[in-house]
Amino acid sequence: VQLQASGGGLVQPGGSLRLSCAASGFSLDYYVMGWFRQAPGKEREGVSCISVNGSTYYRDSVKGRFTISRDDAKNTMYLQMNSLKPEDTAAYYCAADEGVYPIGSWCRAVDSDYWGQGTQVTVSS
Repeated sequence: VQLQASGGGLVQPGGSLRLSCAASGFSLDYYVMGWFRQAPGKEREGVSCISVNGSTYYRDSVKGRFTISRDDAKNTMYLQMNSLKPEDTAAYYCAADEGVYPIGSWCRAVDSDYWGQGTQVTVSS
């Protein structure tokens, strides 16, 4: 079971990035999934999560700017990040858990069975 995150990079404020999380070794059909981030000196936090049936959760600071999606046929999850701000700078991690959970509660708990490696997002001029 592996999750592979990619798509991070250096972008100017106001720019966009799209993160991808590809799963291998298992099918995502029955997994809740999410994006989490951790900035230096801070705790890991839930950014956006998506349930098996497509229900979504966004933390307040990214609402209207980020969009989470999943393509179960490709076993991949995405995070489209627009209007990026310096405070979005962090290592971004994807995670997945098998089962059905209230998506907001699962995302805020930052407690998942499977984690990918981080991909760094740096927003700076």
